[in-house]
Amino acid sequence: MPTTHLLYLHGFRSSPRSAKARQVAERVARDHPRVVWWCPQLPPSPRDAMAMVADGTAGWPRDHMGVIGSSLGGFYATHVAHATGCRAVLLNPAVHAARDLARHIGEQTAWHDPAQRFFFEPRFVDELQALEHGALPHPERLFAIVAKGDEVLDWREMAARYPGSRIRLLEGSDHALSDFDQHLDEVLDFLDLLSR
Repeated sequence: MPTTHLLYLHGFRSSPRSAKARQVAERVARDHPRVVWWCPQLPPSPRDAMAMVADGTAGWPRDHMGVIGSSLGGFYATHVAHATGCRAVLLNPAVHAARDLARHIGEQTAWHDPAQRFFFEPRFVDELQALEHGALPHPERLFAIVAKGDEVLDWREMAARYPGSRIRLLEGSDHALSDFDQHLDEVLDFLDLLSR
């Protein structure tokens, strides 16, 4: 079923101005202007971020919505897919977000605007822990793009997290998926958004 509502969730310290978010936004606007597109700036609190996403997508049709998430956004997208049953594309998704981000408690700068700062609080680690899930009820509705060249996350953990899901394992690339433009058609095809 074609996706009519598409959500994009950015990563830690990132924003809707990320290269991948902008590439998807441009393709959707150009080729699928009727698709509802939402790429919010997520607050630092995982609980607040997921509450905002739940409120913003409450009226979306579950069978026709999709979510794309990168890094921490991939962790969030996994949670959204678990909660809604929608299709999800995960780009180098964080698997153990609570463990990994526990090292980053303190003041942080925004990647796309270093003048913007936020404080990553200890309670946020507990909030991430609360969003972890075990086996996913519909693994076939998830598609993970995992780069062996990821310099931030362990590709083995990412690949092992999604048994039964479609996985594109890249021999090189990097955490940012600098070659994302080469995979965008496959992402859109999975979401039934590729122009015919």
